[in-house]
Amino acid sequence: MSIRQSRLVQVLVALLLLAAMGTLLWWRGPDWNVVYHAFDLVNWAWIVFALGLNLVSVLVRALAWRLTIDQALEPPHPPFDHVFSAFAVGLLGNAALPGRIGELARVAVLRRRLPNRTGTTATLVGTVFAHRLFDVVPALLLVFYVFETAKIPTWARTSLASVCVLGIVLFMLGVVSARRGDRTALEGEKTLKRLLAMARQGLSVLRSPVHAAAAILLQCLGWALQLLAVYVAMRAFDIHAPLPAAGLVLLLMNVATIFPLWPGNIGLLQAAVAFPLVQYGVAYSTGFAYGLVLQVVEMSVGVGVGLIFLTREGLSFATLRDMPEPVELVDELTEPEPQRKRAGALG
Repeated sequence: MSIRQSRLVQVLVALLLLAAMGTLLWWRGPDWNVVYHAFDLVNWAWIVFALGLNLVSVLVRALAWRLTIDQALEPPHPPFDHVFSAFAVGLLGNAALPGRIGELARVAVLRRRLPNRTGTTATLVGTVFAHRLFDVVPALLLVFYVFETAKIPTWARTSLASVCVLGIVLFMLGVVSARRGDRTALEGEKTLKRLLAMARQGLSVLRSPVHAAAAILLQCLGWALQLLAVYVAMRAFDIHAPLPAAGLVLLLMNVATIFPLWPGNIGLLQAAVAFPLVQYGVAYSTGFAYGLVLQVVEMSVGVGVGLIFLTREGLSFATLRDMPEPVELVDELTEPEPQRKRAGALG
């Protein structure tokens, strides 16, 4: 099957899933009249405050990625404005397109700023993996906090416990892989070996405890700001649930978006927000409306900032749909630098 046919199948599957979810929400979803009127008394000043907190969170997480890149690449290192621009375009890709295409988008955008650097694509893909791996630490801390303080439904306990185990395993594998990193592995013939080599290059920061701790601390700060944004947005709907409830909502939002079935997982995410709030006396329909606004708050920062920097890079939204597949990025590594087709594909 060609790449074009594969993408067509992915789009058709996503549309079918979206149609099924839409039908299910309309048939078994909340009372839409209550959802509609839940917006009547929203205090939009709190929403603006939540937007500001999310924007600062994006800046902090971009700093963590910049620190990871600096440890993985040889000097000269890309300046923060180039890193943030690529990070913002990646947020736009993740928010607007299925399949986490934004992770490849930020690599492709930053790669344009680093011409004539052999193997840079491989290393940047690895830094994205490392950056995501650092999310495991604040996520685990939040899970422990929520387990000790929040009212957690049984189904949510099972989901969070499973994510915890998976996160710990991935983090340990990342540490082991970083210590065994070897650039010569990129010359292997098997795609899987080259993919692993790419990840190991980006995990170089884990071989420096000080820099790894700094990157993790920045990610923790980013998560803390997101937690505050979720808590503040509750006040906009006059929901006076405690901070642990906001932590539970944030965790379940992240669980609901691990596998992006369609853009934003709209509907699924709102259900993940509304169900746990029922434990705190919040009507399901009100929680669903709150989930809609919370997703808008999250996405508006990524989409708004992403569009600004997409324009700054001289790119179009259609460009994001033409991101190279992971295998294409791997194949690029074995070609001589002048012959590479994808390094300047966005130019």
